[in-house]
Amino acid sequence: MKIDLFDFDLPEELIAQTPLLNRDESRLLTLNRKTGEIEHRTFRDIMQFLNSGDTLVLNNTKVLPARLFGVKKETGAKIEVLLLKQLEDDRWETLVKPGKKLRVGHEIDFGNGLLIGIVEENTDAGGRVIRFEYDGIFHEILDQLGSMPLPPYIKEQLEDKDRYQTVYAKHLGSAAAPTAGLHFTEELLNQLRDKGVQIVYLTLHVGLGTFRPVNAENIEEHQMHAEYYTLTEEAANQLNAAKEQGNRIIGVGTTSIRTLESVIDPITKRFSAKEGWTDIFIYPGYEFKAIDGMITNFHLPKSSLIMLVSAFATREHTMKAYHEAIQHQYRFFSFGDAMFVY
Repeated sequence: MKIDLFDFDLPEELIAQTPLLNRDESRLLTLNRKTGEIEHRTFRDIMQFLNSGDTLVLNNTKVLPARLFGVKKETGAKIEVLLLKQLEDDRWETLVKPGKKLRVGHEIDFGNGLLIGIVEENTDAGGRVIRFEYDGIFHEILDQLGSMPLPPYIKEQLEDKDRYQTVYAKHLGSAAAPTAGLHFTEELLNQLRDKGVQIVYLTLHVGLGTFRPVNAENIEEHQMHAEYYTLTEEAANQLNAAKEQGNRIIGVGTTSIRTLESVIDPITKRFSAKEGWTDIFIYPGYEFKAIDGMITNFHLPKSSLIMLVSAFATREHTMKAYHEAIQHQYRFFSFGDAMFVY
């Protein structure tokens, strides 16, 4: 399947640069995946589309303030480091800018000696493995020195760090936010619970590779990056009960969906408590086993994310919805508007 099938022209002014003042006032495009029918709503109208008995699955990962700015000890050159994945102890896989200035053995000072990084290895992706030295608790130092790793298409400064976190963020480990969840407020979640919607949490730590375009001309040749997930026994039991009762399971965000489709048994259609790494790549032709609906944002052209949506809603319905969203001036990407596909 050719990559160009998932391309579209997006006016730059539709790329949302800042979050809305109120999370649940973003717009909501609803798409019936069987008929292609589209409605234009506000996100808080999701109450009208979710029923008592439905199970809403949310990714409760928490974004690390993973962007660090320092200077190379030897020369004083300015260095930017983005933490991607903790390897063991205090060693991290990172992206660095400018990469040409950092070789194995070089040291970076991130805060007048408060945090020192030592380059130990080069990575296949052009990054570096860095070992950190410090006194105290690493995450407290990171919270003091680091900034949010906003995607490169966001040029504006984020005034409030919490706006790049979901209101239910709990487990630190992501290099990017599960952005479909940014639309929910505590009040809206409580209203859904009162209506009889069950809320289930899982954890998948989002890597930056999620948002990168697929470069292979034939998408079947693309290799997804691996991301770490956890599904607890309690969550698995809740999901299995929903399946047994014939209730809908709605995945919030492509990260939740990829996790659910990774842990469900393809034969028995049952969920099990698991943790591990998934590199599942979902594109048209994939047969969904776990979900009956999804809430998601509007994604980059040629990305694995728009391919996942196309696998669920069909490519034709998905691309039609995207073109209509552009015509109606929807906001796109991380701080943008949402879709509900059912």
